[in-house]
Formats: sequence, structure tokens, C-alpha cells
Amino acid sequence: MGSSPFFFRRSKMLNRGLDKQELLRIVEAVANEKSIDKELVIGSMESAIQKAALTKFGNDNNIEVKIDRDNGEIIIQKVLEIVEKVEDPAREISLNEAKKINSNSDEELKLGEKIYEELPQIDFGRIAAQSAKQVISSKVREAEKNRQYEDFIDKQGLILSGIIKRLEYGNVIIDLGKAEGVIKKDELIPREILKTGDRVKAYCYEVKKELKGHQIFLSRAHPQFLAKLFFQEVPEIYEGTIEIKSVARDPGSRAKICVFSQDSSIDPVGACVGMRGSRVQTIVNELHGEKIDIIKWTEDLPTLISESLSPAEIQRVLIDQDNKRIDIILSEENLSKAIGRRGQNVRLASKLTNYEIDILTDKEDSERRQAEFKDRTETLIKNLEVDETLGQLLVSEGFISIEEIAQSNPDDISKIDAIDEDTAKELINRSKETIVKEKEAISNKLKELGVDDKLISLKGMTQGMLVILGQKNIKKINDFADLSSDELIGGFDEIKGKKIRIEGYLEEFSLSRKEADDLIMAAREIVYK
Repeated sequence: MGSSPFFFRRSKMLNRGLDKQELLRIVEAVANEKSIDKELVIGSMESAIQKAALTKFGNDNNIEVKIDRDNGEIIIQKVLEIVEKVEDPAREISLNEAKKINSNSDEELKLGEKIYEELPQIDFGRIAAQSAKQVISSKVREAEKNRQYEDFIDKQGLILSGIIKRLEYGNVIIDLGKAEGVIKKDELIPREILKTGDRVKAYCYEVKKELKGHQIFLSRAHPQFLAKLFFQEVPEIYEGTIEIKSVARDPGSRAKICVFSQDSSIDPVGACVGMRGSRVQTIVNELHGEKIDIIKWTEDLPTLISESLSPAEIQRVLIDQDNKRIDIILSEENLSKAIGRRGQNVRLASKLTNYEIDILTDKEDSERRQAEFKDRTETLIKNLEVDETLGQLLVSEGFISIEEIAQSNPDDISKIDAIDEDTAKELINRSKETIVKEKEAISNKLKELGVDDKLISLKGMTQGMLVILGQKNIKKINDFADLSSDELIGGFDEIKGKKIRIEGYLEEFSLSRKEADDLIMAAREIVYK
């Protein structure tokens, strides 16, 4: 911007005393060249002249500069406040002195008002002209950045098209006309070859306003890039007749998109595919051959999961709504189809439905259920001092834990064959006694570990969780408040370019991410209130 002909002309103009008409012509030219408001350019010039005036007349003064928007006349004024006792002569004036200056005016002056003393025009020297030029340049640059930000903030969430300007360290810089956008290396489609001069489309996922310059971040790997391409190619989606419910992508390889139509006469999948696949093929070509599965959305979750895992045939779907987990039971021959190459099919289905999906063969499911049945039976035998037959009978009838038996009434249990009312009452009493003993034992354990009372009383925290945390040396509520949800429920960390599974402290309790976040936030509210 420093080499702009307008700035060169402006500095010469400042040196020779500011020609009025040339000033207005320069304002017009700069405003047009930078696509910014003329008022911003004039304002920057006023600031530049004010800076030069302060240098000439003294920085202690309060000086205002006005440029007439019609004729370009420059007015430089010293501003003085009328006070009873003058302490700062550069900025204050007594009422009597003010009346002398303003003697030709009929206006009655009062304390607290301001008077304006016109100063002579400035003959700019080389240093003053250069300083003024820098002020104007800075103001115009700032205005240009703000204009760019305002132009593009409304385009966040849309597909933008531009020409590849250059490649930098794997990132791609896109010329968007009035600004530049960047596609970071990890937001590109893998193995995609892009060259300088190519026209490319990308999804604008963020526009940042920063001091060094506003940044426009683009992506070709974002799931919403696929969604917006369908928005462009399928008129029914653009019109709102068909709705995109969710999208999951493995960029450059495979994607799944869930669509739905309120109009039963419209086939949402067929509309997205198009005549002989013309619509979806256009999108596949844009994504360099990425395979796209289009799935009809339904509120029936088992059906939706089954469709998402196509072409595998599902035998049974077990849903845990509280923990957002699903167990899929299928035959051995369908296992590889459901999982997909390198787990791709089940991973995309999990993202699409927002549920964690575990896939088991019917044999594995049978073995798991047998192991669970055995563990639950042994727990009842040990804690309630019953024989194996009674333990198995209770579990098979749905009484799978000590807590469930303790919360039951005798009538519920005595409905089971071979269990009379007295036996039912005895089982309930023994269950309650066991729970009390367990609580006492855990309470003593927490005291031994030195777990803080505030952490113990935290809403949502169980005694089992507290024991685990205490054993991990997380004993005070401050320690717990400093944790992240990944540290509680597990997650992944990247070490030397490889993703490493990190085990969570409370992973065995199957907390959802929301539950983990809620616990941590509750602790932070207590600590930082």
C-alpha cells in the first residue's frame, strides 16, 4: 500500500500546502480503489493533519481538524474550555479572556463551554508529510480490513469459489476477489492434486477478526461441504422440500448423508441421486471420486442404524439411550460388511447417528449374555446368601442387582414360582442390609484416602467414582475442577503423529461426555464462585 500512486501524490500535496480540489479528488480515488467509504478516507486525513498540527503548535494543546466535505477547505482549531481558574493554559481559558476573543459575537458564554480559536494553515515539512502519510495509510488499511470482514462474515457457512493463488507449506491460498482465503493442509481432500491457477470450490467454516488481518478459513474436507454441494445440486433441498438431517465423511474415500422429506410423495433418496445418478455424480466428481451413501432418515432408530450399516444385514439392535450407545448383533458373514474397510463403515454410521456403535456376532452376544448372567448370579449368591438355583431364578426374572431387589416390594418378588412372601421379604431385607454395609465400607475407604467432603457431596458423583478418583490422587474438588472430560471418560491424544488411546479415570462407569462435562462444570462453579 505504501507504493500506491495516491500516497505518493498525497505526500507531495502535503508538502506544497494541500490544494483543496486535489484533496477531494484523492479522497474519491482512494475510496474507489480500496472499496471503502469516502468518510473513512477524509477522517484519516483529518487525523493525519491533526497529528502534524500538534507537532507544530505543541502536543499539550487540544486541536481539532475539519475538512469541508463540499469544497475541501481545511479548518484547524485550538479548543479551549472556559473555567473559573485556569490551571492548564494550553487547554483552558478564563471567562473574561474568552469574552475578549468572542467579543464580536452576541452569544453569551458560560463556564464549562468551549470556544474555538482558528490556527494558521500548516506548511508541512518532509518529516511531517511522511508522518501524515503513515497515519492515512494505517487508517485506510484498517478500514479496508473491516470492509473485508463485513463482506465475508455473512458468507460463513457457504461455499465460496476462487482461484488458487499460491501453495504455502501444504496450505492452499485462494484468491476470492476482494480477499484471500486459506485451505489448511488438514482441510484438503487427501491425495487431491491442486495447482496454482486452478479454480476451486470450498466451504467457508470460519471468518476470524484479528489485529494482524482478518482470516477466511475454507475447507474441502468438512462434512458441511458435502451438505452444501447437495444444496446447490438438488433443487428440492434448496427449496426446503427435502431436509439434510446429518452428514458423515471420510474425505476422499466415503461419505454418508441422511435425508428426509415431509412430503410422502417425494422420494428424498431418489431426488438426491437424480436421473441416472446425474445429481450425485456431479458431487462425486467435485469430491474426486468420494463414494456417497444416501440414506432415508427415519425416527425409528433401529431401522436408521440398519440402513446406515448397509450392506450388512442386522439381526438385532440393542439401544442404550442414556449413554448414547448401540449394540449391533449380526451373523459372522455380515461382520466384515458392517465394520467395513479399516472400520470405515461403522465409524461413519456412528458419526451419522451420533451413537457409539459396538458390533457383535450372534456367538459373541450369546457368550457375553452368558457371562453377564453368571456374574449377576454370583453377586446375588455372595451378598444375599442364597443358593445357585434361587440366584439364577432371580436374575432370569429381571432382578439383576442388589439395588433392584432392595427397591422392590414383596408382591413383585413373590410372583416368581417357588418364592413365597416370607422369602421375598427376607431377600429385600438382606439386600438393604448389604447396601448399608457397602456404603459404610466405601465411606471408611474415602476417609482413609482423604477424599474432600466437597468432592463427596458433588451432585452426580457416586461413591464408586469417588473411590477410583481417590486412588488416582484426585482428592479435592479443586483437583477435580481442573480435569477435562477426556481425562474422565477417555479419548485420543496425538504423540509423534500417531493417535494414542488415553484411558479415562471413570471410563468403567460409562459416563456420556455431557455427564462428564456437567460434573466438571458443577465443580468449577463451587471452586470459582
